[in-house]
Amino acid sequence: MYVSASTACLPECSFNQAIDAFLDLEFSSVEIALHDDNPNQLTPASVADDVEQAIRICRDSHRMDIANYDVRIGVEGDEHYGRFIKVCELAKATKVVTLSVPSAPLGTPFNQEVEHLQRLVDIAADHGARVAMRSQVGCLTEDPDTVRVLCDNVGGLGLTLDPSHYLVGPYRSKPLDKLMKYVYHVHLRDSKKNQLQVRVGQGEIEYGRLVSQLGKAGYKQALSVDMRPMESLDMRHELRKLRLLLESLL
Repeated sequence: MYVSASTACLPECSFNQAIDAFLDLEFSSVEIALHDDNPNQLTPASVADDVEQAIRICRDSHRMDIANYDVRIGVEGDEHYGRFIKVCELAKATKVVTLSVPSAPLGTPFNQEVEHLQRLVDIAADHGARVAMRSQVGCLTEDPDTVRVLCDNVGGLGLTLDPSHYLVGPYRSKPLDKLMKYVYHVHLRDSKKNQLQVRVGQGEIEYGRLVSQLGKAGYKQALSVDMRPMESLDMRHELRKLRLLLESLL
């Protein structure tokens, strides 16, 4: 396992500014957020418009390894899948295997979500990549049991595990051990039961236990710091603290 940081941690920065900040903080690996709702950085729309330019930008990451693409596409239907194909082309060209995607909101018919995720998995497989749906409160993945059923019904589907969303969600009493075999990627911050993000060290995330569980399941990929700016919070200081904490456990 190794530690990376998501460019989503610094949404006000351009891609190059975020990379420079991570280098200053001594990260060696980066997760690139491709979010259609953040035009400051690369987006699925901009990738679809000019995939060769996106490839050049991502390759010019100052020799930082790219751990994952975190993909949020802001359109539906055929255009959604068209943008995802271009993201997969970017992943193949930059030798990135894992693509994190959201799961559907609560209330979405199960079969509809299975069909959607299977289509994404098939597209990614054609480009040598794999798909991991993110843990998220308010989505189908807020329930660990639903995650297991989805992964078992969609061949090749995995999970981007975010333990914070299980800590604050309605299923915190359910153990996560049985999810570990599905984990393709990991998002981390510090959290309390009533607050998704707090200062590093003030929360209840058991990083040591999590690293041990992942290790027993054979996980060897990134632990990606995925925090969001907070008022009166020195984000870069928090990023450094969590990097040092995680690296001390590896």
